[in-house]
Amino acid sequence: MSDNQAWDKVRLARHPKRPTSSYLIKELFPDFIELHGDRGFADDQSIIGGIGTLNGIPMTVIAEEKGVTTEEKIKHNFGMPHPEGYRKAIRLMKQAEKFKRPILCIIDTPGAYPGIGAEERGQAQAIAFNLKTMMGLKTQVIILVLSEGGSGGALAIGVGDYVMMFENSIYAILSPEGFASIIYKDSTKADHAASLMKLTAEDLLHFNVIDTIIKEGEGLHVNPDFGLSELKKELSKTMKKLTSLSTTKLLSNRYNKFRKMGVFVEQGENNENESTND
Repeated sequence: MSDNQAWDKVRLARHPKRPTSSYLIKELFPDFIELHGDRGFADDQSIIGGIGTLNGIPMTVIAEEKGVTTEEKIKHNFGMPHPEGYRKAIRLMKQAEKFKRPILCIIDTPGAYPGIGAEERGQAQAIAFNLKTMMGLKTQVIILVLSEGGSGGALAIGVGDYVMMFENSIYAILSPEGFASIIYKDSTKADHAASLMKLTAEDLLHFNVIDTIIKEGEGLHVNPDFGLSELKKELSKTMKKLTSLSTTKLLSNRYNKFRKMGVFVEQGENNENESTND
């Protein structure tokens, strides 16, 4: 993918008129009831969690929220969770496991909040604990990358049985600006960095990091109804598939799915193995 194509995706993922998680929740779960707090420190507004029904099935929804207006963005910390946000998320996921509710996690963050207070309260530990706990949750977990999935801030609610991305969303280890600053010592080369990072939905589907791409039509920032319709179809199809699996099979598939990510065989090594087998 060229510099311009990859960077166009980044710009679309960050488009100011692109719907946030709150909009998706309102449209998908009109009966949504929000639950608050991590039972330890505070209620982090950058992560919304609660219960709603989809096609009559109760689900737990965990979503990163950026906000739309300046006031909302400040309230939700621009979608950058603190450790108490991740602890709230895992509390609600464990509740879902207890009552056998499927979980939908909506990713939309530039990354976890890097402030001193967040680090003092155990940001890295909270992310690591979520990764470990989500891998073993005994209920169905569906992941959706709505717009921007950045670094551990996204991964902390990104372990599941089925991973979806909207067509114009991005998912990466850090922002293109951050990547360019590290590699080139020049953040203005972010457009070139984006093309190297393989952060688009097409790239990640090719590498088996995600399972499907949700089409957007003209784009969620232009006509969100089309994308939402496609999402509802995919969610219904995925739920039927996952609920047909035993808990043992579900956990086994989830573990193997993530275990295989990043595994590759070099061509020379492959040829050598074939020669040995012959």
